[in-house]
Amino acid sequence: MGQEPVVASVERAIGLLGCFRDGEASLPLRELSARSGLTKSTVLRLMGSLERLRCAERRPGGAWALGPMLFRLGMLYARGDSLAAHVPQALAALVAATGESASFWVRDGDARLCLFRADSAQAVRDHVRAGDRFPLAQGASGRVLLRWGAGRAAGAAEVLTSDGERAPEVAALAVPVFGPGGGLRGALSVSGPRARMMPALPSLGAALLPAAGLLTEALGGHLGGPA
Repeated sequence: MGQEPVVASVERAIGLLGCFRDGEASLPLRELSARSGLTKSTVLRLMGSLERLRCAERRPGGAWALGPMLFRLGMLYARGDSLAAHVPQALAALVAATGESASFWVRDGDARLCLFRADSAQAVRDHVRAGDRFPLAQGASGRVLLRWGAGRAAGAAEVLTSDGERAPEVAALAVPVFGPGGGLRGALSVSGPRARMMPALPSLGAALLPAAGLLTEALGGHLGGPA
């Protein structure tokens, strides 16, 4: 089958929603136009359509915000995804076993996206939230996504580490998590202050790899190779 035709207006509308960044409650028309590269008249037309679908809201003063339909769709996605049924429990167990924060990462274009996060109870820890994006080439989880995302055999799974790549004071370990047929589902990581992490690398790795194996099995995969 040939490639489906592109619907430019749909792509532009989705692109406008993607202009919002973490912590931004609303954006003025001029900023949406600048970030999207679209004229103000085009932005107004597209945001008006998104408003009617409850995907956007017009705030007093003319600024635009994301609408409640996006939250509903996000919840439907989470409930329908097997990751949401298994990853949070795996992260909680990993935090209990290591005392450090645990995250689950997926590839998002040229970036890595934190899909799930469980924080350490320790006062000093690295600060990452679900929904945060970082460069794919930085950090242990990014290297996992690059290394196994191109179809490398699941049997090659191992622990990768990073020391001060994303932030000078943070270190991390990450391992791949697979699904049915050996396809990569994401990267499971443990991270924290490098002063605490680096001396504990062997014990942290010893906890992380079995946790990835259990999560892989829960998702229908097999860490030693395709199911």
